[in-house]
Amino acid sequence: MKLLLSMFAYPFIVRAFVVGILVSLCASLLGVPLVLKRYSMIGDGLSHVSFGALSVAVACGFAPLWFSIPVVVIAAFILMHVAEKSRVSADAMIAVFSASALAIGVIVTSLTTGMTTDVDSYMFGSILAMSRSDVILSVTLALCVLALYILFYHKLFSVTFDESFARATGVRVGTYKTILSVLTALSVVLGMRMMGAMLLSSLIIFPALSAMRVFKSFRSVVCFAAGLSVMCFCLGLTGSYLLSTPVGATVVVCDLTAFLLCCLIAQKTGHCQTIARVRNPIYAKEISFIKKRLGVTMIINPELAAAQEISRLLRFPSAIKIDTFARGRVEMLKFKVLPEFNLDGMTISRITESLKCDVLFCAVESRDHVSIPGGNQV
Repeated sequence: MKLLLSMFAYPFIVRAFVVGILVSLCASLLGVPLVLKRYSMIGDGLSHVSFGALSVAVACGFAPLWFSIPVVVIAAFILMHVAEKSRVSADAMIAVFSASALAIGVIVTSLTTGMTTDVDSYMFGSILAMSRSDVILSVTLALCVLALYILFYHKLFSVTFDESFARATGVRVGTYKTILSVLTALSVVLGMRMMGAMLLSSLIIFPALSAMRVFKSFRSVVCFAAGLSVMCFCLGLTGSYLLSTPVGATVVVCDLTAFLLCCLIAQKTGHCQTIARVRNPIYAKEISFIKKRLGVTMIINPELAAAQEISRLLRFPSAIKIDTFARGRVEMLKFKVLPEFNLDGMTISRITESLKCDVLFCAVESRDHVSIPGGNQV
């Protein structure tokens, strides 16, 4: 106990606790919508962009944080907006930004200061790298991120789950996606000194994934992810002090342990039912593979279901009811034979031949009498 209390005698550890708790809280809150929108690796890409910006700032003698914030914000805006309108997929765009920024940072560093201890702290994190001015700036920006997240919580919730519905209800989807990208960029820059470019994405991904294994509602996932992230950071920083290990790596191990425990709890308590919404038609033929490999219980595609229903209505406009079986390979129709159909006096077999497709008449209702028709029935 005395050893633990002696930690707080060092000012740099107190600064690390204050900044780390706020950064962990911001990253975990933003991680839930990012993971749900399949932008999980944006934290990794932006952290590499931040490393490149920090390398340029150090080489040119600029203030690292002040220089990297606008650069990372612009990169986040491009990844969140331009990638959707481009032919390049989001994950490929993130990979391009990540590799390019990391390469630029390494080249600039090698041509100027070299791979010094300061550069190493940007790569893997260091609690010694934070000055008093950095702490004040980090705390201020982190509080702003938390305030904006709470203020726009409901709008971010609607944009996260269904952009089309949110846009139809009057929500300015573009504006709130911009807010989400700016908040993510700020959280990444703030966490660079503590976690490093290589490990920062864990603060965004792990708490959200762990919470989703145990809870199902959005509010519960957000609250649990925030609490779990703060707890893992505190345990990681304490373990780093006691074991003399790097802070960033120790925090990641704590997050990994929590994730595995959440998976075990979900399996034991039956919270392992997962429903995935798949929009991309590319994956339509791989549904069984996705279910088996990813452990997904059910896959839904509302847009495809609506398109199929519209297609059936256009093909059979006179049908009263349409049901599908055998994964859409069989369709059962109920329709009323009207005089304009020109079917009066025709047998079932002739009707089948005229339709030029495989048709089976299951039942015929006439004058409150239901019968199973034969081929010669008129």
